[in-house]
Amino acid sequence: MIYMFLANGFEEVEALFPLDLLRRAGLKVTTVGIGGDRVVGSHGIAVEADIPDTMYRDSKPEMVILPGGMPGTLHLDQSPTVERALRAAEANGAYLAAICAAPMVLGKRGYLQGKRATCFPGFEEHLLGATATAEGVVTDGHVITAKGMGVAMDFGLTLVALLCGQEKADELRAAIQAG
Repeated sequence: MIYMFLANGFEEVEALFPLDLLRRAGLKVTTVGIGGDRVVGSHGIAVEADIPDTMYRDSKPEMVILPGGMPGTLHLDQSPTVERALRAAEANGAYLAAICAAPMVLGKRGYLQGKRATCFPGFEEHLLGATATAEGVVTDGHVITAKGMGVAMDFGLTLVALLCGQEKADELRAAIQAG
């Protein structure tokens, strides 16, 4: 199963654009609301998560996705549920994906050690052990990081390509008139 964790103050586009693309690709993605099933983004857009964090139980997720935004990233960083999901994903070799400020959550826990990674400018110091790049989206092994809202589509299409193949990602790119 693929899980996207949403916390109050998340960046809406960084969550919803990739979520939409993954679901258009036919993938089952469960959104998990930190602190409840109603989560409000950093720009006041309320979203109803599929489940509240108290219902998260998966010990073998296929992918964990962390959108950025502030203070959403800080709430993700403090969540024991996110911690548990990341540990389970890492233990099983699952994908870890984070965009904008959220790669700091991975970096602070050592998941970026020896990897290339990107993040929103100013958060590089939290990419502990990583080689920080200025690229929009970086895939290094099972870790995918992205710079911010402006690359949310590319981030989502990268996730689709990893899970469904490049052909499916290209098909979606064409279908949404992305060029």
